[in-house]
Amino acid sequence: MEPLFTNDAIVLGILLAILAFVFTTESSDNPFWKKFYKYIPGLLMCYFLPSVFNSLGIISGDVSQLYYISSRYLLPASLVLLTISIDLKAILNLGPKAIIMFITGTFGIVIGGPIALLVFASFFPDVVAGDDVWRGMTTVAGSWIGGGANQAAMKEVFEVGDEAFSALVAVDVIVANIWMAFLLYGAGNAEKFDKWLGGDTTAITAVRDKVEEYRASISKIPNLTDAVQVVAVGFGVTAVGHFGADLIAPFIENNFPILERFSLTSKFFWLIVIATTGGLILSFTPVRRLEGVGASRMGSLLLYVLIASIGMKMNVLAIFDNPGLFFVGLLWMAIHATLMITVAKLIKAPLFFMAVGSQANVGGAASAPVVASAFHPALAPVGVLLAVLGYAVGTYGAWLCGITMRYLHAWAF
Repeated sequence: MEPLFTNDAIVLGILLAILAFVFTTESSDNPFWKKFYKYIPGLLMCYFLPSVFNSLGIISGDVSQLYYISSRYLLPASLVLLTISIDLKAILNLGPKAIIMFITGTFGIVIGGPIALLVFASFFPDVVAGDDVWRGMTTVAGSWIGGGANQAAMKEVFEVGDEAFSALVAVDVIVANIWMAFLLYGAGNAEKFDKWLGGDTTAITAVRDKVEEYRASISKIPNLTDAVQVVAVGFGVTAVGHFGADLIAPFIENNFPILERFSLTSKFFWLIVIATTGGLILSFTPVRRLEGVGASRMGSLLLYVLIASIGMKMNVLAIFDNPGLFFVGLLWMAIHATLMITVAKLIKAPLFFMAVGSQANVGGAASAPVVASAFHPALAPVGVLLAVLGYAVGTYGAWLCGITMRYLHAWAF
């Protein structure tokens, strides 16, 4: 059945109106909305509301071309703008324990997915038997290592079906928010946990002051020139990505077809890799100062347009078709959490490093600053720094996790 609106100009307007509604109500002081978003994550609403419009026949993800445009143009530009602000020197100044905890978090997600897949393949094979399950799990890996941009990248790289993606989005958001609730509780009792962990927090104060000073030095009200520069960098690197992908993917497909199993014949894979790498390279140049005029904010906007266009193609209630996937997600997160707590105890890292290192992976730029500011409002930039690092490694880590799950699934079934 043809949807009510088929003109993509109208559909885009509807999606942007939905995003404006979610962001406005989420930031509202109204008691109803405060209580509502306490239990229902705003991110889930950005997926869910477009899916309702799709189900009602108002718009259609099958008819609209917005998802294709968003994934091929807005997503890589978003990745560029989210990674050019990374300050590796500032991150290193956090000390080795902060980096160790971040890497531990990434490692926990990379190995947690395959382990959870194997456990359920051994004891509850029906839950993970379908080929679409491991593919869908790669999108969770992308989200939990980097964020929505990396999640969308994995959806394309591993050709995840809309139904499987719908189910795993619900798993992703619900399980991630359960874990974040535990971390926020820990932040309120940080002294007690730090005493148990044996963590020293003196370095955190010094880094907090330095990070704030730098961000203040580059921050300014953007003018038209600044806005044009931000857009030019994002879409300029995207153009380079498309150019490189059009050369590299066919070359590998014609000369090394066996590499198809590693997604290396996918143009989209190379587009994402080149965009991410380009953003990282630019982070070592004066271009990174564009963060002062809102580069990452523009990147987040592009990302949310993509999220809404994905929502237009999905049904978040699909989790009820296979509720066992929720327990797969819980086991996966339990592996990550156990590893984080164990390593924090072994190296005597403060709870702050453990919590932010975890959320920089699992929650990305949306929630890492929230958790960081729960310890102290001035520490939010530290959460942003580590979250941007998550964006940088998310594509690579999630791809490695996905390849591992592909082979384990083939072996188990």
